[in-house]
Amino acid sequence: MVRNNRNRKTLQTLLTLAVAGVSGVVAWATLVERTRWMLREVSLPVLPGPAAPLRVLHLSDLHMAPWQRSKQEWLRQLAVLTPDLVINTGDNLGHPHGVIGLRRALEPFAGVPGVFVNGSNDYFAPVPKNPLGYFAAPSKLVRNTPRLDTDELVGFFGELGWINLNNSAATLELRGTEVELFGVDDPHKDYDRLDLMATALDDLRADDPHGDDAWPHEAEALHRPQPAISIGVAHAPYQRILNSFITYGAELIFAGHTHGGQICLPGVGALVTNCDIPRSQAKGVSLWHHGPNTAWLSVSAGLGTSIYAPARFACRPEASLVTLVPTE
Repeated sequence: MVRNNRNRKTLQTLLTLAVAGVSGVVAWATLVERTRWMLREVSLPVLPGPAAPLRVLHLSDLHMAPWQRSKQEWLRQLAVLTPDLVINTGDNLGHPHGVIGLRRALEPFAGVPGVFVNGSNDYFAPVPKNPLGYFAAPSKLVRNTPRLDTDELVGFFGELGWINLNNSAATLELRGTEVELFGVDDPHKDYDRLDLMATALDDLRADDPHGDDAWPHEAEALHRPQPAISIGVAHAPYQRILNSFITYGAELIFAGHTHGGQICLPGVGALVTNCDIPRSQAKGVSLWHHGPNTAWLSVSAGLGTSIYAPARFACRPEASLVTLVPTE
């Protein structure tokens, strides 16, 4: 009888400790880590010498709600980094009135060159979902999900002077270097149209004065800088998109969507990616290979979460400052 009592007390103690441990993890994930914003900084040798370094601020998955003032203030202060280019890879809205908070957060970047593509949460409002479903397959749209005001979002980015890269292409001259950029609308919802992107890219390259069909006597054409790097931009880094970007000449690719796994295990990393990218490449900078070619891949863990799943563990919310420097 004494031994049974001791065993019962030991079991109760272990259960109490387990409950306390789980409660502590939940409290940390929901109350602390999800607002521990961080800036990931990395330099990539991708520019031809002697080009000036280019500072690219990568923002993704803000999932903004109007009341999220600490996130808004943290984003505002990133303007002191004086980026040469802002790349926004979508999922900016986390509430039907999310543009209110987004305006406050991004107004300091007005006039800073920027490009953007949309994610699914730039079209559809967040709804409650079973988080265990992410282990079975990438998330799907819930029937009768409310629509967001995507036109207002795109209009605001236009006010900032940012270029819409949804199934499109553009060039920017940054510090004397011409940068070619192309992108697609959200692959997670099959909104990507690689055919439209390819057409825009072909049209862009056809106007390149350094191409084979250029007229060498045109003074204006001769003084235009030659594209130094091609950059692909998408919200969700599905393999078919990354491979296609490399086929079209991308040397550097920016994406988001994965939240870095959002709930990770220390020493293990992401458990899910919500797409088909390997878990080891769910966040940060890595190399993506396709055939004989390779591109740098920058996947942001993002700064937000769904308002129905406000938790992060072993995966701090982040923005990235990627400095492009000349190759040695």
